[in-house]
Amino acid sequence: MGKLVRTSTPLLFQSKLLCSSLSYLFLSLFLAFYTSLSPATKCHFRSSPFDPLQSPLFNYPQSYGQHKHPIPTTRPSCESPVFFSDYSSVLNDIQRVIENSSLDSNGLRYVRGNENGEKFGMNYTTKKRLSYYDYRDGGLEIPCGFLKKFPISDYDRISMESCNGVVVVSAIFGDHDKIRQPRGIGFNTLDHVCFYMFVDEITIKQLYFHNLLSRKTKENRIGAWRIVKVSSEELYENPAMNGVIAKYLVHRLFPNSKYSIWVDAKMQLAVDPLLLLHSLVIVEDVDMAISKHPLYVHTMEEAMATARWKKWTDIDSLRIQIETYCENGLQPWSTKKHPYPSDVPDSAIILRKHGVGNNLFSCLLFNELEAFNPRDQLPFAFVRDKMNPKMKLNMFDVEVFEHVALEYRHNIKQSGSGVTQSARTKRASPGSLANGGVTTKCDKYLAEMWDE
Repeated sequence: MGKLVRTSTPLLFQSKLLCSSLSYLFLSLFLAFYTSLSPATKCHFRSSPFDPLQSPLFNYPQSYGQHKHPIPTTRPSCESPVFFSDYSSVLNDIQRVIENSSLDSNGLRYVRGNENGEKFGMNYTTKKRLSYYDYRDGGLEIPCGFLKKFPISDYDRISMESCNGVVVVSAIFGDHDKIRQPRGIGFNTLDHVCFYMFVDEITIKQLYFHNLLSRKTKENRIGAWRIVKVSSEELYENPAMNGVIAKYLVHRLFPNSKYSIWVDAKMQLAVDPLLLLHSLVIVEDVDMAISKHPLYVHTMEEAMATARWKKWTDIDSLRIQIETYCENGLQPWSTKKHPYPSDVPDSAIILRKHGVGNNLFSCLLFNELEAFNPRDQLPFAFVRDKMNPKMKLNMFDVEVFEHVALEYRHNIKQSGSGVTQSARTKRASPGSLANGGVTTKCDKYLAEMWDE
């Protein structure tokens, strides 16, 4: 049985008068309805049955082919329920926090380049990247992309800069996914939360084809999402790497926002973003909240799975990447790393408080992705453990992740996606090891991971 989470439920049996009241009847009916729901909803409990919800935000034409059935969850119960306060109190609390907060950058400065230069990022050497991990010197300039302009219209750029509270961000490059509207949105949320979806030319062409957008208007919007066209030809050849810009440099794309939520396009939020931020970030007083991976704890496990399942097919480059981290201090997860419960996240949903901790982590991780590949789970623990000052992180249970969002399969296109990477795996050869020898620099890591 899932746990019923009560945040402010009154004592129902204080008096016979309460039992006979109309409000008690409504509350009883609500609780009866709640307990009859499928176990997949029992990780959260809206404490008031009277919280108003938005009506459906958008109806898609049949031709768009939006997937209707999410991947079923494998966890029928919830051992780690999420405690949500009433929607109205959360809305007021977040408004108060935003009004009383600053960007809290404390002098966080970024390396600047020629905005008309050739590259978006610099792709620094390992030694150079590592030199930025200690930020106790507040005058240090951090490389964080944007050595050329992010190729969007000035109209969109101005709108993004005006988002000064909470922003929800997603991206579709290569037409790999369908746009899905968030569920469970509170009545006033769209007045206080910006929703931005970044797309490339291939994706927006399909949106025009299905009459979801009109070429006659300057502002493109589909339901909750404002659609921003990105000229991906001016960025990276790999669409996934272009998505990484929106995923990890959201604090630079929205320089005046205080909080953000990244949502992979394969995901659909099932809980109001304000409730999520309040429960997982603000109440926990952290810089970032992200789910633990459902299967893996060690970085090496994720690296092996990345190679085995062809998530990145150049095995030599994967091996060099992990050996680089082992050589520079990566350790397998153990209880010594508490309060961090894992080294591997499920990064499909990331909740952030914009400030020094989150911004520094995001910039450093982006630099690792540019240096190697866009598989963001591989450098996650290395950056988290090595950066200084440390980031305050809430790695919540995967049960929570599966109960606050729905996951769909990618709508992968076989052609015309702009992906240049070959699907055939490039096997590793002994001569290509990072140290040029037969043994690897991760032998000690593996021995500790396997407790040998």
